[in-house]
Amino acid sequence: MTQHASINHAWLLASRPDGEPVKENFRYVEQPLPQVQAGQMLLRTHYLSLDPYMRGRMDDSKSYAPPAQLDQPMVGGTVCQVAESQHPDFSAGDWVLAASGWQSYALSDGTGVTKIGHLPHPSWALGILGMPGFTAYMGLMDIGQPKAGETLVVAAATGPVGATVGQLGKLNGCRVVGVAGGEEKCRYAIDTLGFSACIDHHRDDFAEQLAAACPDGIDIYFENVGGKVFDAVFPLLNTAARVPVCGLVSGYSSRELPPGPDRTPLIMGGILKRRIRMQGFIIFQDYGDRYPEFLQAMTPLVEQQKVLYREHMVEGLEHAPQAFIDMLKGKNFGKTVVKVA
Repeated sequence: MTQHASINHAWLLASRPDGEPVKENFRYVEQPLPQVQAGQMLLRTHYLSLDPYMRGRMDDSKSYAPPAQLDQPMVGGTVCQVAESQHPDFSAGDWVLAASGWQSYALSDGTGVTKIGHLPHPSWALGILGMPGFTAYMGLMDIGQPKAGETLVVAAATGPVGATVGQLGKLNGCRVVGVAGGEEKCRYAIDTLGFSACIDHHRDDFAEQLAAACPDGIDIYFENVGGKVFDAVFPLLNTAARVPVCGLVSGYSSRELPPGPDRTPLIMGGILKRRIRMQGFIIFQDYGDRYPEFLQAMTPLVEQQKVLYREHMVEGLEHAPQAFIDMLKGKNFGKTVVKVA
């Protein structure tokens, strides 16, 4: 038997949030390690991905995936190393991509586990070469269908999805306008990522600034935020604009519709008259079979630094709940990853 710790540390979902999540929704526990049986393996978590979709999984409501279970480890994507194996397809020491959640060890029968080899940056399998990068690539290329000379607007422009969308848009000849929270993130989008402009959504005159930055209107809007950003974008969408929708982080903790008039007829009328294509997608449900195609396209772009990637690394599993809460409020800068091992 391989030498490893005898205790598993885990964050369980203690209660379902009422609105924005708080630390009290999670409970930190120490458990004895499970015994590995035939056909199983013990995974040691090295990196845990924290992503906005997790907020939806905390609710007990019908969605595209089952809710996280109370008193079980909180769900999440992980990069792990096989600590011990009685599984025919995996050996101790293998690096794998898994969904073993917020814990330091997990028992697995191999379902949903993918070998990744030993990457120079294993945690990147949770970001630029994983679910966020895949989301950016398929959403933009398949639904957005960028063409040279078009204007692409992307919200959360320095996050793992938005930053990748913008850089891919630029490589495809688009003029890219980012939306981000704060001057530092906007400067990074322009100076480092090469966007033509980036507008700070915290500004009082945000809508006016966005309009000024898009004098020819907007041909593609990559939607991952919703709320006031969508409100400012929608009037600027051109005829035959495409709007891939991968998330709506501004509304994940809302318990009711926002106050104000019902703008559904206005939005539906705009979609009709301007023939706007707005399409939601769930990356692995809709494009799971195209993951190898994505890796083949993205890996060389990352290796040649044609697409840059930034991580927001948090040290220690004990800090996961606060890092998650901060990420939902936009306090992270780059892809939020917890270094567990």
